[in-house]
Amino acid sequence: MSLKERVYSVLVVSAAKELNTALLTLLPGSHYSPVKTVTSVSAGRRAWSERSYDYVLINSPLPDDTGVRFAIDLSSSQGTVVLLFVKAEIHDDILGKVVEHGVFTLSKPLSRSVLTTALNWMASARERLRKSEKKALSFEEKMEEIRIVNRAKWLLISELKMEEPQAHRYIEKQAMDRCISKKEAAQEILKIYS
Repeated sequence: MSLKERVYSVLVVSAAKELNTALLTLLPGSHYSPVKTVTSVSAGRRAWSERSYDYVLINSPLPDDTGVRFAIDLSSSQGTVVLLFVKAEIHDDILGKVVEHGVFTLSKPLSRSVLTTALNWMASARERLRKSEKKALSFEEKMEEIRIVNRAKWLLISELKMEEPQAHRYIEKQAMDRCISKKEAAQEILKIYS
């Protein structure tokens, strides 16, 4: 899927109506959906608890908090790219606090071109996270297969008095002869002998 075909979910946490309106024009439904706008950190936390978002845009400060801790918390969750808008005079200080957590920052006032560039950077970061998620998932799936195969081997060793290499070969042969994965062959052995 090309980047132009991707659709990103967005949570906007901002009490500034003017900025919210401008952001909505930069977030067309063809590329960004759903786009949810809330006006406080507490409302942002509630929205986040209901579902995760690809992007979270936080316009600091907010009526109930600066949003810095919220940005850090969200950035630590897998798959979310966070962009924090802060006043120019405190930008460097805030950047020093959030950069190690992977939070992007922009100093206000913002221009349309800067926001567009930032959204493109966020797409790059989100796609990199997506790749990492896939790798982690395939690694976890492989580890799960190894655990299941090992349990089946130990059952074959204890129930049929096979040696470990013989039990391993038996599972591999079952999988090859029946055109199934080793995991499926091991699961069947587990069903039979446990």
